[in-house]
Amino acid sequence: MNAAHDEREAFAAFLLRMRQRGVGSKELFAAIESTPRHNFVPGQWHEALWSEGMLPIECGEAIEGIDMQATVMAALDLAPGQRVLEIGTGSGFTAALLGRLSGRVLSVERYRTLCELARQRLETLGIGDVVVRHADGARPLASEGPFDRIVVWAAFDSYPRAFVEMLSTGGVMVAPVGPGEGEQELMRLAKVGSRFEREDIGKVRLQPITPGMAATL
Repeated sequence: MNAAHDEREAFAAFLLRMRQRGVGSKELFAAIESTPRHNFVPGQWHEALWSEGMLPIECGEAIEGIDMQATVMAALDLAPGQRVLEIGTGSGFTAALLGRLSGRVLSVERYRTLCELARQRLETLGIGDVVVRHADGARPLASEGPFDRIVVWAAFDSYPRAFVEMLSTGGVMVAPVGPGEGEQELMRLAKVGSRFEREDIGKVRLQPITPGMAATL
């Protein structure tokens, strides 16, 4: 009972932090609340489910804290029917949110083990229209586009033109851009006609995007 009470308090604190930052989407919060986060995080980290810090997962990887995940999801401005590309499936939590809030989702992950675990979790929750693919996320999937939304959970060292060009008219991409060692700028890039509008959301520190696929894991 105490654990459940503590989790409710931590979730309420998360909601308060988001509202203070101007993130108040009822649809987003409902999707987060209906997606059991503990299913996507190893048991030893359950006390930190709703914290701002990154959480370790399988394959020596980590997922972003819930604050950053919610901030990025809000910046994407998701709506039913949209076609979404996610680079970096991780545990599958954000893929689940994308599936609840948009239309068809293609989520790409370089670790086979993470792909398999994410598929199992999504299937258990009955979240359809999300395809998790073991592939090289550093290579643009031009043949799969265009996409209405693109989200990348790893940093590009320079403006990701090849990915931005996969956006449909009115499309939005959110990704960090900057040096692999140090702070990066989390950018929101919106396609307006033949040009792109950039909005800087904040500073982040994520791993640089890694070409190729993991050989064994």
